[in-house]
Amino acid sequence: MQIKLESYRIFKEVAVHKNISEAAKSLFISQSAVSQAIKQLESQLNLALFRRTPKGVVLTTEGQLLFEYAVSAIDLLEVAEKKLNAMKDLSYGDLKIGASDTISHYLLLSRLEKFSKLYPKIKLQIVNRTSLEAIALLKTGKIDLAFVNMPVSDSEVIVEEYMPVHDIFVGGKEYADKKYSLSEIANLPLILLEKKSNSRRYVENFFNQSGIQISPEIELGSHALLLEFAKIKLGVSCVIREFSEQYLESGELVELSCLTPIPARQIGIASLKGVSLSAAAKKFVEE
Repeated sequence: MQIKLESYRIFKEVAVHKNISEAAKSLFISQSAVSQAIKQLESQLNLALFRRTPKGVVLTTEGQLLFEYAVSAIDLLEVAEKKLNAMKDLSYGDLKIGASDTISHYLLLSRLEKFSKLYPKIKLQIVNRTSLEAIALLKTGKIDLAFVNMPVSDSEVIVEEYMPVHDIFVGGKEYADKKYSLSEIANLPLILLEKKSNSRRYVENFFNQSGIQISPEIELGSHALLLEFAKIKLGVSCVIREFSEQYLESGELVELSCLTPIPARQIGIASLKGVSLSAAAKKFVEE
């Protein structure tokens, strides 16, 4: 049985006012339209919902039961409409973003601060995961956006390029003033990210294409630690140049000059294919 929501709205108003004429005024429709809607609803339900009295109408027992449920349902819908409108103007809602520790720290932190000040009613949730793990969360609907290290190949998501980054090797000053071949770099005491990271895979694939295997002496879970371990001369770290500028500009670390530089790659913004972004997610991407 399909009964239009508007019929229940009219039924609610008649029950509240106990008068068809007053209900018509509150709904800005004709009295005959209200009467017709009530007759049609009673016919569809095969129940009498009102008893007519000289002063108006009163609910039957069945009508009272329906009224209780109708009020609850309509009120919930009205609350939902208000919240949807609030989400549109960013005065209500939430935004869940997945990103690695590195991207969160070096790329998103300042942008999240700005967004939070502009839209304080939006609840932010940042889930720190590797790029591949963030994509998995995106596909299950647990996050709205994922900032990922590209390349990412998954038919269920759309990844838009956001900014180029460059993988470089850094170490102490003793590594300056020399050009290194890939095989020479592979023989250095290397400090790399864990194998599960997209950044590590990208660098390894680049060396593999030249027939060179790289085997780190130390594996770490964060970009910040890569920089710190290289700084205390525990080896040569593979880092992202754009996220290492403070160390390079201060002279704490130097970038190794490579005869064959690693090609630039991209950090991208991933979203689920076929699913529209929320107003908050759209605004964050714009900002």
